[in-house]
Amino acid sequence: MVSEFAESVYKLVSKVPAGYVTTYKELVIGLGGSGYRAVGRVLNSNPNLVSVPCHRVVCSDASIGGYVGGVRSKETLLQSEGVEVVSGKIVEFEKRLWKFKK
Repeated sequence: MVSEFAESVYKLVSKVPAGYVTTYKELVIGLGGSGYRAVGRVLNSNPNLVSVPCHRVVCSDASIGGYVGGVRSKETLLQSEGVEVVSGKIVEFEKRLWKFKK
């Protein structure tokens, strides 16, 4: 069973369109709270990598961060969606960053 908090994280991540990325910080802002680590734990246990695109969540410094399926897989998924990754960082990060309203 998935917690209410996890459901809210998955729902928010699902709003990030292909070709964009968001950050743990932006997710916390979108959720109206705090708890970057809690968001990270929820994403790390994502039961459905297909419908909940947690590969679109990256670090605030534009690095792609970790991924349950492996970093290389995350990079491949992002690139297949048109997000360029060079040396583990998102190219044109600010242009690709999806922000949630407060």
